[in-house]
Amino acid sequence: MVDLTHGTAEIGTFRDAVDRWAAGGPGGPPGELAGRLGLRTAVLLEGPSDLAAVETLAARLGRDLVAEGVCVVSMGGAMNVARYAGLLGPPGLGLRLTGLCDEREQRYYDRGLERAGASDGRFFVCVADLEEELIRALGTETVEEIVRAEGDLRAWQTFLSQPAQHGRPRRQQLRRFLGTKKGRKIRYGHLLVASLDPGRVPAPLDGLLTSL
Repeated sequence: MVDLTHGTAEIGTFRDAVDRWAAGGPGGPPGELAGRLGLRTAVLLEGPSDLAAVETLAARLGRDLVAEGVCVVSMGGAMNVARYAGLLGPPGLGLRLTGLCDEREQRYYDRGLERAGASDGRFFVCVADLEEELIRALGTETVEEIVRAEGDLRAWQTFLSQPAQHGRPRRQQLRRFLGTKKGRKIRYGHLLVASLDPGRVPAPLDGLLTSL
């Protein structure tokens, strides 16, 4: 497996600079740093759990994305796609754009990319979200085994006892459970991808990595 620490400091600095830039903070576009890193592609993701999943899968495939000129960016929410696309895509740093989006937000992404002048960006669509794709690929029994192995069985059982969860499909319960505690989605983003059979990578995630 690839050492994920390769280029971590500089790519972390680049991400921080992009976030400040996107928030309208001090400092201009980090073009010099992008050039030093040899970046050519930006992968735009909604949040840090998606970032964890993408980087974990890349490592499992023996790929060093930074060395390949790819920066994976968490936008802090789908509402920020137009701004990040404008900053990193053709109107800004001129990077090729790609990423993941949820089906319910696809039209919003299309409009945001067009508004940013980056409509050539290719985004791979998850039916609900990436967590749901991973749960479906692994199967609910396997995901529950991971939950138990991680010491979250009591929290899971408490969650299932809530009236709102009665009668809901197991896949939906698991998806909701992963988002009930800060940091849990990020941790399970790593764990679920690490448990995937190589032949059962969800289509949106597989398509994204193949396209890089």
